[in-house]
Amino acid sequence: MHAEETSSRYSRQTLFKPIGAEGQRKLSESSVLIVGMGALGTVLANHMVRAGVGKVRFIDRDYVEASNLHRQMLYDEDDAARMTPKAIAARERLSRINSSVELEAVVADATVDNIESLLAGVDLALDGTDNFQTRYLLNDACFKRGIPFVYGGSVASRGMSAIFVPGETPCLRCLIQPSDDAGDTCDTAGVIAPIVDIVASYQAVEALKHLVGDSAARRSRLVTLDVWHNHYYEMKLPPARSDCPVCSGSRYPALERNGTEGAAASLCGRETVQIRARASFDLNEWRGRLERVATVKTNPFLLKAELPEGERLVLFPDGRALVQGTEDTVRAKTLYARYIGM
Repeated sequence: MHAEETSSRYSRQTLFKPIGAEGQRKLSESSVLIVGMGALGTVLANHMVRAGVGKVRFIDRDYVEASNLHRQMLYDEDDAARMTPKAIAARERLSRINSSVELEAVVADATVDNIESLLAGVDLALDGTDNFQTRYLLNDACFKRGIPFVYGGSVASRGMSAIFVPGETPCLRCLIQPSDDAGDTCDTAGVIAPIVDIVASYQAVEALKHLVGDSAARRSRLVTLDVWHNHYYEMKLPPARSDCPVCSGSRYPALERNGTEGAAASLCGRETVQIRARASFDLNEWRGRLERVATVKTNPFLLKAELPEGERLVLFPDGRALVQGTEDTVRAKTLYARYIGM
């Protein structure tokens, strides 16, 4: 894009004095990671790309379904019909919004194996996830590498957001302790799109403040709100807990291997169990095998088989498999062993 076109594209943004021409230059030289390209992630990516952040890397393990469309703003009915991975569909849409931004789409699960490489070279990480297991993973990796992490979450009509900066603020673990109680999710309590947009916008503006270097404007509070019941609350971030392993730098629990990395895991509220027991799947090979016993649909990114038992089996080239239609890990592993082998 020519300099004149660039100036015109961002003219209204640079007129805003806290950003200005110098801030716009800093944005163009910045790089961010978005983990999760669902409801929050699509709004975040849209803001980052339209604002002219130089490189936007994003990762998501899932594909577009019709139930996503009321709140996941980058996708449409064609994406759902084609079962397009969210990261790919997002890249296709965002590249048409701002061709000057470098987009890196990763179709994979964020895990202990790849989270640090995903953070390599980025200035900031944005939370677009839907579960605390991945949030703690992102939190721990960011604090280990000294990278600010912008947290956001939404369910029903409620949401919350905060920015955590290593060495300056507590981390997520200091505020929210790991618990076996998963709480409400969008798949159990529902969600309305406006709260998603609001929370992601809170996240995006904190990201912009950091990227342009306006640390004095950074919010030092956790915001919580309920847009349906008209509640709004801010809590000042406390000092880092003295016994926090992450803030002390003594341990990063989510980055420690515990021998269960390849185990079956139920995705809360999704009636889906994810299994990672293989290094890879050759989708053409598995289409030939599974077509003998199931109704199979494929695209270049995944294979979906409707099993005779009623569940659905989704295979990805990176070795992941989803068993949809059950939250019972024993049942899922039984079906996986029956059709794939353990």
